[in-house]
Amino acid sequence: MSNISVLKQAAVSNTKPSPAAVVAALLEAEKDARKNKNCYAFEQLTGKWQLCLITGTKKTREKAGIVLGAGRYIPEWVAKIQIAYSAEPVAGAAADIETGKVENSVQVGAIELTLSGPTKFLVNKNILAFDFTRITVKLLGKTVYQGFIGGGESREADFLSLSVGKQAFFAYFLVDDEVIAARGRGGGLALWRFVGAGSTHNL
Repeated sequence: MSNISVLKQAAVSNTKPSPAAVVAALLEAEKDARKNKNCYAFEQLTGKWQLCLITGTKKTREKAGIVLGAGRYIPEWVAKIQIAYSAEPVAGAAADIETGKVENSVQVGAIELTLSGPTKFLVNKNILAFDFTRITVKLLGKTVYQGFIGGGESREADFLSLSVGKQAFFAYFLVDDEVIAARGRGGGLALWRFVGAGSTHNL
């Protein structure tokens, strides 16, 4: 079974491979992407994606021990965690940067918490930097709070001018119609599955 087949089975099938097998497939996919110099466009990331599996960094795994291990699935009955990207051109952005918005939502029971903010995708590098500058809290589908967090308004104004080295980012090494996978700035890996066109309507 190919690496992508393993990852798609992990994302969409009821019969899932072991987390260790998925992590191995992620590492191989990352190696293949580097070898083949795969390049993606921000347009391929637009839409809504549900988080399926994550790994921690080595340091995190040592702290969590057997609880986290090398990777773990996100059980939907505990929480639904989704990320959504939408394109939004910004005047003055460099030619090698594609700009947009991101929403990261976590739903537990009747409560939905969404963090949102600006993104910039570095063309030909597959790196997507982002900043969560706003928060929305919903209860039973009704917004009960919405606003900037932690100086979010000024961080949005400065976002494009900051270097990626000072920002949170994902380095995407697999972008497919059904699944996407990336390594975060902290070194962890993540796998998502496509769940719909969607849009970052709260921004």
